[in-house]
Amino acid sequence: MITAKTTLEELAFIVSGALQKHGIKATLTGGGVVSIYTENKYQSYDLDFVSEDPIKNIEKALKEIGFIKSKSRYFEHKETKFFVEFIQPPVAIGDTLIKEYNKLNKDENTLYLLTPTHCVMDRLSAYYHWNDNQSLEQAILVAKSNKVDLKLIEKWSGDEGAVEKFKVFKGRLADKSK
Repeated sequence: MITAKTTLEELAFIVSGALQKHGIKATLTGGGVVSIYTENKYQSYDLDFVSEDPIKNIEKALKEIGFIKSKSRYFEHKETKFFVEFIQPPVAIGDTLIKEYNKLNKDENTLYLLTPTHCVMDRLSAYYHWNDNQSLEQAILVAKSNKVDLKLIEKWSGDEGAVEKFKVFKGRLADKSK
């Protein structure tokens, strides 16, 4: 049951479970993943899922747990401040298609989400392409709280044309005072 006290992580599992009950696979991306991996050191207020399934099937599944569609791909629930959005597939970060996911289990529900490494890349993508410093801070939080593959991130950063910005990230990551 969703209440005003339901955390973002709890909501992610509830939504994922409702979708799975209908045979819908969805992967959590974006700030919600940052919240989960940093134990809410960064608090997102939305859950960004990517699914190949038609939005009408998703709407049917979410309606059963009290969500209503508020915009074309946005869903709201009267008991929570968090909302759910479904992003157009595929799961990609920049030009890189993501095929490897992390899988968390809670009770009978499974949550598929970006790996910590891909979460850092996702946040860095916003920093690289839109100069979003908040996303840089989120990438640092995730990288400091989780094991990430810095060599993969560095290679991907080069492919994205962001070698200098990767150096900023790596320098900030090495700074123990932050």
